[in-house]
Amino acid sequence: MADVRVTYDETVDAAYVHLTEPQARVTSARMYPCDPVDIDGMINLDFDEQGRLIGIEVLAARSKLPTYLLRSAE
Repeated sequence: MADVRVTYDETVDAAYVHLTEPQARVTSARMYPCDPVDIDGMINLDFDEQGRLIGIEVLAARSKLPTYLLRSAE
C-alpha cells in the first residue's frame, strides 16, 4: 500500500492529503469545492492539468479526520 502524505496546520485546523509522489511538484489547475451543509465543513478537491485528483483539502479537520492521522501529519 502506498503512503499518503498529510500536512496539517493546527492554527487554522486545515489538513491537506497529497495524492502525488512526495518529490513531485504538481500544481493545482482546478479546484472543486465541496460544501456539504450536513457535515458542517468544507472540503476542496484539487486536480492537475490532465484532470487527475492530486489532493484533498479538509477544513475543520479535527472534526472530519481521525486523530491519529492529524497527529502523524507534517
